Amino acid sequence: MSHLTPPRQLPDAETESGPDANADTVTDTGTDAKGSDAPDAGGTPEAEPGPQDLAGPEDSADPQDSAGPEDSAAPQRAPVSPGWFGWRRKYPRVARGVYIGTTVLAAALVLGALLLPNQLDRLTVSAFLRIPAEGILLAGLLLALPPRPRRVTAVVAGVLLGLLTILKCIDMGFYEVLVRPFDLVLDWILLGAATEWTRESFGRTGELFAIAAVLVLVVAVLVLTTLAMVRLSNLMVRHRPVAARTTLILGTAWITCVTVGLQFGDTPIAAKIDAELIDNRVQQVQAGLQDARVFQRQAAVDAFAKTPPDQLLTGLRGKDVLFTFIESYGRTAIDDPAMAPRIDEVLKEGTAGLKAAGFESRSGWLRSPVTGAGSWLAHSTFLSGLWIKNQQRYRNLTSSDRMTLTRYFRRTGAWNTVGIVPGVRRAWPEGKFFGLDHIYDSEHLGYHGPYFSWTPVPDQFSLEAFQRLEFGKKDRGPLMAEIILASSHNPWAPVAHMIDWNDLGDGSVFEQIKKEGKDPKEVWKNAESVRTEYRGAIEYSLRSLTGFMERYGDKNTVLVFLGDHQPVPTVTAGSTSREVPVTIVAHDPKVLDRISDWGWTEGLKPAKDAPVWAMNKFRDRFMTAYGPSAG
Repeated sequence: MSHLTPPRQLPDAETESGPDANADTVTDTGTDAKGSDAPDAGGTPEAEPGPQDLAGPEDSADPQDSAGPEDSAAPQRAPVSPGWFGWRRKYPRVARGVYIGTTVLAAALVLGALLLPNQLDRLTVSAFLRIPAEGILLAGLLLALPPRPRRVTAVVAGVLLGLLTILKCIDMGFYEVLVRPFDLVLDWILLGAATEWTRESFGRTGELFAIAAVLVLVVAVLVLTTLAMVRLSNLMVRHRPVAARTTLILGTAWITCVTVGLQFGDTPIAAKIDAELIDNRVQQVQAGLQDARVFQRQAAVDAFAKTPPDQLLTGLRGKDVLFTFIESYGRTAIDDPAMAPRIDEVLKEGTAGLKAAGFESRSGWLRSPVTGAGSWLAHSTFLSGLWIKNQQRYRNLTSSDRMTLTRYFRRTGAWNTVGIVPGVRRAWPEGKFFGLDHIYDSEHLGYHGPYFSWTPVPDQFSLEAFQRLEFGKKDRGPLMAEIILASSHNPWAPVAHMIDWNDLGDGSVFEQIKKEGKDPKEVWKNAESVRTEYRGAIEYSLRSLTGFMERYGDKNTVLVFLGDHQPVPTVTAGSTSREVPVTIVAHDPKVLDRISDWGWTEGLKPAKDAPVWAMNKFRDRFMTAYGPSAG
C-alpha cells in the first residue's frame, strides 16, 4: 500500500517552512550541539547561498533556527508548479537580482534614515557620506543577541528608526516656518493650526489631500524601516563572520575619525546625529514639563497690580489709543536689500503724509518670542508683559487673572475697549481675558467680499469698518482698540491693493481684485516670487494704516503699531533675527515727549542701531512712561 501514500507526507523543508523554502530538503536534527551558527556536522563552513536561497521567503530565516544541516539521503521534493512561488526557481537570475536589489534598497533606507538631518539646509550629499555611530552599535547588538530577542530587537529598532525619521521630517517643516524644532510636549496643537492654514490657502480638497498624503507617508515609513531592519538583521546573521569584521572595522574607523577630526568640508565623517537628537529631545521634554512652574512664578510678579486705577495711564487720558499689529512685519522688510528700497519709499511717504496731517512718530525695535508663525503668542507677550513662547504658556496666561495692557486701560474706567480681529472666525473666549468690551471678528465687520487665501478681510476694509462701527461715532468717549491687520499673512497671494476709501462698500469690489491676484500655488514654486509677494503685502498693510490715520485721525489719536513676528525663512533668506519694528504716532507733542529718553528714531522707519527690547518689556515701559511718575 506504500504506493498509495502521497510523497508530500514526508517531513521535508516545504512542510516546515512553506512551498518556497530551500530547494534542498533538510532534516529536523536542529542546530549543532553548541546551538550556534558554527559549521555543520561535517565540519564544512556554511556555504554561500545560491540563487534559490537568496530569492525565497527564507530571507528571514536564521541558521540558528533552521531545521539542520543537509541530509543527502532525504527524499527529493516534489515538483513545484509555476506561480507566485514557483517563479523564483523558474527564473533564478531574476530572483537573485530582485533579492540583491531589495537588499541594497533596505541598506540604503536604514543608512539614509540614520544619517538624515532634521533641517533642510543640512540636506546635502556630504550629510550621507558619514559613519553613523548608532548603526555600528545596533549592528553589534543584533549580532550578539540570540534568535528570538534579535528578531524582537530588529522590529523595535525598525519602528523607532521610522518614528525618528518622521520626527526629523516634522523638524524640517518647523525649522522652515518657526526656525526651531518640533516640541514633543507643547507643539501638538500647532498641527491643527497647520491644517487650518492649508484649508484656507488651498481649499478643503487641498486640506484633505494633504492629510491623506501625510498619513500614508507615516505608515509607509514605519513599515519600510521595520522591514528593512529585519532584512538586514537576517542578512548579517547569515554572513556572521563578514558582518562581525565589517562592524569592527567601521567602529574602529568611527573612533579614528573622531580622534583625528576628519570632515567633509564642515561635516564630520563620524556622525552621532540621532543620539544628539534624542538627547536634545529628552532635555526639551524635561524643560517643557517644568516650564509651567517657571511661568507661574514669573506671572506672579506685576509692578502695577496694586496701583490705584486713577493713577494708571494718566498721560493718555482723553486720547484714543490704537494698538495695531501688522502680520509678519519683521525687520527683513526694512533691512533686506531686495525689499528695502520699496518699503523705505512707503515709510517715507507715510511719514510725510502723517506729518502733513499734524502727526509725529518715533520708531524702535522689539524682539518677538516667535518667528514665522504664532502671532497670538506675540500679541499676548506684548500685552501681558510675559514671555509667551509656547501654547502651554498661552493657555496658562489666558486662564489666569494676569493684567494685560488692554485690561489696565479698561480698569481705569476712562476708556471703552474694542477689538478688531478679522482673523478670528469662531468663538474667541480669550477676548474677555484681554479686557475687550466689544469684539468685531470677521463675521461682524460687514464684509461680503472674498477671502484672500488665509486673510478673511482686507486691511483697508477692516480699518474702514472700525471707523464705521466705533471710531466715527459721535459723542463717544475715548477708545482703546486692539486692531489686527491680517492681509500680510502667509501665503501672501493673492494680495489686495489700495482703492478709494469711498468705493469700499460692503467689500464686493474685492472680487475682481482677487481674480487679478496671483495663485498661491504658483507663487510658492519660487522663493523669489514669495519674497516679492510678501513685500507687496507689507506695502499694502502700511499704506492702509497710514491712509486711515491721515483720513480719520485727529489731535486726540495715538497709534502704536508693530509687527508681530518675522516671516518664514523662505522670505528672511537665512536671517535668524526675531526683531520687528514698533512705532508710536501722535498728534499731541506731549505724548512723544514722554518717551524722549527711549532713544527711538524719528519717523516710521527705525534706524539700524535703534534700541532693541524684548517684546515683553514694552508693557511696563509704556505704562511707566504714561503713568503719574512721568508727569
